[in-house]
Amino acid sequence: MLLLVAAVWGSSYAVAKTATQQLPVLEFLALRFGLTFIVLLPALKPLLGVQARKGLVVAGILGANLLAIFVCETFGVSLTAASNAAFLISLCVAITPLAEWWLLGERPQARMFWAAGVSAVGAAMLSLTSPADMSLGWGDGLMLLAACLRACMVCLTRRLAGRHALPALTLTAVQAGVIAIGALLLALGQSKGSLAPLPTASGFWWAMAWLVLACTVFAFFAQNHAAARSSPSRVSLLMGSEPVFGALVAVHWLGEDIRPLGWIGGLLIVAAALWVTLPSRGARPALTVPSPS
Repeated sequence: MLLLVAAVWGSSYAVAKTATQQLPVLEFLALRFGLTFIVLLPALKPLLGVQARKGLVVAGILGANLLAIFVCETFGVSLTAASNAAFLISLCVAITPLAEWWLLGERPQARMFWAAGVSAVGAAMLSLTSPADMSLGWGDGLMLLAACLRACMVCLTRRLAGRHALPALTLTAVQAGVIAIGALLLALGQSKGSLAPLPTASGFWWAMAWLVLACTVFAFFAQNHAAARSSPSRVSLLMGSEPVFGALVAVHWLGEDIRPLGWIGGLLIVAAALWVTLPSRGARPALTVPSPS
């Protein structure tokens, strides 16, 4: 299921890049997650239970973190190549063990530091191949920030998993609502109260349907379901193969050109990501958390 999420998320960079050319980034995010919230309205029924308050607090914290991630990702992919964005976001795999050490008190193995170094070299090689007309630096920097926030997100989901009794789909619905409201408020502040008209092109709405149903509803449910039942580093396996799918979609659909140095840098990032997720000798099995009722 996580590998399928990787393929779906890999396609999202090219789809989002196309959609944000027709609608401003913050309004795009408000629409995407507003539609997601509407689709998931039936999943809100568990909020009527006694654990609703704790669940809402947890979902609010995670939703705010996700809002920051998607603002960075969506602005980032609009300022750099979709293939670059897909590769750079996978740096979160190397960053996650460091976030585990900081947030969960679990000291990473020595190879994690080597993997982080390899990933950093790969990111530098990849970024240096960005065309000048794509605002070299800003888009790549935002994607790196999004990678750090993703690593924190996985750890926070793990840390807060036992503090609520909400099913993964309900948690996803509340997070979508938080992101939609936050993005709308930011959009209204940026535009001084006037929003851009919605696009009428059918291609935009097909892209939105894919982003809502596949890249958000299914992918968030799968991530929330897995993050509460396995270690953050193991969950980050999906980040390890995501850029491969993202680069292939960007090259074949958007016609982007990845130079040899960029391919080498991207492969270094993927190799470091896969190296991080390999089990070590004598490692204990991943901790599992019972499914919430």
